[in-house]
Parts: sequence; C-alpha cells; structure tokens
Amino acid sequence: MHELSLTTPALLFSAISLIMLAYTNRFLAYAAVIRNLHDKFLEQQDPALIRQIKNLKRRLNLTRWMQIFGISSLLGCVLSMFLVYVTQQDVAIWVFGFSLLLLIISLAFLIQEINISVHALELHLSDIEDYIKSK
Repeated sequence: MHELSLTTPALLFSAISLIMLAYTNRFLAYAAVIRNLHDKFLEQQDPALIRQIKNLKRRLNLTRWMQIFGISSLLGCVLSMFLVYVTQQDVAIWVFGFSLLLLIISLAFLIQEINISVHALELHLSDIEDYIKSK
C-alpha cells in the first residue's frame, strides 16, 4: 500500500469544513423559508403553499443526509490523521479511503438537492412567464 502522510487528510479536512459551512447556510435558509411558509399557510391555507412545503421538506431531508455524510467524512479524516500519528498506516489508508467515499455520497446528495431547487425555481419562473404571456 501507499504511505499516507498527515497532510493529505489535513487538506481534505479544511475542504470538508468549508463544505459543511455551505451546508449549514443552506439549512438555515430553508429553516427561514419554512417558517415564513408556515405563517402564510396558517393565514390562507393555499394548496400551492402545501406543494412548496412538501418540496422544502424533501430538500431539507436531503440537506440532512448531506450533513450526516459530510460530518462522517470529516470524522473519518480526523481519525485517519490520528491513525497516521500513532503509526497505524494501513488502517489509516482504509479509513481515509472510506472518508473519501462518504464525501462522494454527500456531494451526490448535494447534486440531487440542487436539481430539485432549480426545478422549483423554474416552476416559479414559468408562473411569471405565463402571467406575462396572458397580458
């Protein structure tokens, strides 16, 4: 097997930290939108709001899994750094590889969430375009 130094997982450690910050910002934005939609729904019980809430619920669930796999990847990087430090090279390589796999899964969930977000925004834009065409 190849040798793993402390710097390799350390580089990924910083990248994952930035990704987690972006995931957290997404989560906070969804929380704010959901709270606003909740208040609107209590006022008017519009069926269109229910569709938006269902869409946001799905996106929120994906964001949860993005965060879970991202945090797990971060923990794996830290563990692999520790294993390199205590000279458990072979185990460190396997743990680091598993961390990379977890990061890939997290990013795949991000791609899926982005596609859902874009589709939702396209629906909003089509509503506006339909309104403009009818005028």
